Amino acid sequence: MNFTFRPLDPLADAELLHSWVTHPKAAFWMMQDAKLEDVERAYMEIAADEHHHALLGLLDGEPAFLMERYDPAHRELAGLYEPEAGDVGMHFLVPATDTPVHGFTRAVITAVLAHLFADPATTRIVVEPDIRNKAVHALNEAVGFLPAREIRTPEKAALLSFCTRARFERAVAS
Repeated sequence: MNFTFRPLDPLADAELLHSWVTHPKAAFWMMQDAKLEDVERAYMEIAADEHHHALLGLLDGEPAFLMERYDPAHRELAGLYEPEAGDVGMHFLVPATDTPVHGFTRAVITAVLAHLFADPATTRIVVEPDIRNKAVHALNEAVGFLPAREIRTPEKAALLSFCTRARFERAVAS
C-alpha cells in the first residue's frame, strides 16, 4: 500500500475527522460526544502547538487515517516517565469502515512508524494506549513495541510502551 502524509488542516478536515472520532469504534479516542466545533477547536490547538502535530495519512491521495506526533517531554506523558533524547510520542486512528481490508491497520501502523523513524533524530517511539485496548496492544507488539508499565494519565489507565528503531526494523523484516 502506498501511503503518504500531509499536515492536517483543522478547518478543512474537521468534518471528515468528526465522522472518524465520533464513531463508536473510535471509543478509545475519547471524542464520542464531540461536536464539529469541538473537533475544529481540538485540532486548531494542536496546529498551534510546537510540540504536537497532526497529519492525515493518505492512500492513493485519499484520506485513510489520522496520525499525531508529539513530544512526550512536553505533552501527554510529561511527568509520567523519564523521557530520553530522541523520544517521539505517537497516536493513530484508522476510521471504521463497512469494507475492512485484511492487514490494513497493520500496514498503517507500519507506515506511521516508518514515517517517524525517517527522521534520524527519532530513536524511540512512545505510546500510551488505554490499558483495555487489547487490539492495539497486539498490533503494537507486532511492530516492535515493548510494554513498560501501566501508568495513569488524566484521561485513562494506559500501557506505556516503547519501540526502538532496531526493534521496529526486526519486526517488519520478519
